[in-house]
Amino acid sequence: MSAIEPFSGYGLGLRRDHYRDFEAGRVPVDFVEVISENFMVDGGNPLRILEHVRADLPVAMHGVSMSIGSAHGLDRDYLDALNRLVRRIEPLWVSDHLCWTRTSAHNSHDLLPMPYTHQALDLVCDNIDHAQNTLSRPMLFENPSSYLTFPEDEMTEWEFISAMAMRTGCYLLLDVNNIYVSAHNHGFSAETYLAGLPMDRVRQIHLAGHTDGEIKIDTHDQPVCDEVWQLYAKTREMTGPVAVMIERDDAIPPLPELLAELNAAREFDGACPAMAGA
Repeated sequence: MSAIEPFSGYGLGLRRDHYRDFEAGRVPVDFVEVISENFMVDGGNPLRILEHVRADLPVAMHGVSMSIGSAHGLDRDYLDALNRLVRRIEPLWVSDHLCWTRTSAHNSHDLLPMPYTHQALDLVCDNIDHAQNTLSRPMLFENPSSYLTFPEDEMTEWEFISAMAMRTGCYLLLDVNNIYVSAHNHGFSAETYLAGLPMDRVRQIHLAGHTDGEIKIDTHDQPVCDEVWQLYAKTREMTGPVAVMIERDDAIPPLPELLAELNAAREFDGACPAMAGA
């Protein structure tokens, strides 16, 4: 199975609100990311738009329903449909989340948390191996935001992710906002989390906003806050070339507003000594 080569660029999610912008002409981004499930169909306008964009730009496919933590394994029909889209689009990579979303009888459509146990690690690694073998390519997996922990936990989230990457050869999609949210909610150090990850496996970074409160909620409906920008700057000191994107899924603003936020990421990287000349 071939390695995923680093790709350095700045992108946005391809959302319905901005279809006309992408159809009208070149949007100044280096790649787009799509929610895989929105395009796992045989036809229709969204798939037409995606193929139009793909003619000019690399595409990253980001899933929300693989349910890599499902105890009964992965859904064969889902993997087959995903594989057909992969062959049609030829994406930069395919990613999903370290979570579970469904049982054999019910799909929650939520990114539900994993217990960080050795048994769960074995299960997740088996499922990742299955997915990667089906797609004939390594995948990226995203660290989740979380709002509870399990008393059965035997390791930290970053220890779990590190072991997962080492055993399966998968890569990482690092969501900096999720680290910030979970660190607040559970009282751990975001810097300790970063230091415990295999940064050479990171191929993409998500930046997003959240809703503040006693518990911070990863809502993707706000601009990136100052604290997440600060954590992003620390993250970029530890990574090599990676793809960086602004992730907005609700209260989506006009495209120029998102592009301005994306330019802020470029400016942070330009001011980062570790990124000089990258």
